[in-house]
Amino acid sequence: MGAEWIGGPRAAGDSGLSTVEVVILAPVMIMFILVLVAFGQLVDGRGAVDGAARDAARAGSIQKEQGIAMAEARKVAESDLADVCAGGVDVVKTSPGFQPGGYFTVEVSCQIRGLGMLGLDIPTKLTGRSTSPLDPFRRAA
Repeated sequence: MGAEWIGGPRAAGDSGLSTVEVVILAPVMIMFILVLVAFGQLVDGRGAVDGAARDAARAGSIQKEQGIAMAEARKVAESDLADVCAGGVDVVKTSPGFQPGGYFTVEVSCQIRGLGMLGLDIPTKLTGRSTSPLDPFRRAA
């Protein structure tokens, strides 16, 4: 009864097979989980960049001067993306003029950490764009 166990008789060639399966499949499963986490960070980064663009456009649109509006938009975007971006945050005004009743549009972009945690040095620059209306009744500076 030496080759029997609780599930029944065991074939002589199956000894150690589950160890080999674990050794082969464990690294594959760990890599799969890390890829899921990395792509989750990319999705989270996309949402953060879009939210920062929205907040930057809103912060700039309530200012009275274009210079102050850009400074406020930069400050808000950098604050929103402080823990998301690997490098600096770029904020660019893409709308023409700064007249009451017009629009204030900004593009916010930065490098997301994303796949760097896997050792894959793939640069991932995400860009978000948002527009906010300028108040037509605000007073000029």
